[in-house]
Amino acid sequence: MKSYNYKLLAVIAFSLLLPIVADAQCAMCRAVLESEGDGGMAKGINNGIVYLMIFPYLLVGGIAFAIYKYKKRNKA
Repeated sequence: MKSYNYKLLAVIAFSLLLPIVADAQCAMCRAVLESEGDGGMAKGINNGIVYLMIFPYLLVGGIAFAIYKYKKRNKA
């Protein structure tokens, strides 16, 4: 049973670390940025939004890891 948990954790961690191409703009931002000619600003806005999305996942992952370590320490 323990090896199953480690395999599942490894698959989840691997899938979160894969680069995902995402257009993460709202409709209004997309309309304004698409009217621009070269699309450089749109790419920058997309990258900024994706980078900002990383921090909630890191926060939740950190809290989950802390809970895991706390429970593991109390079992021993």
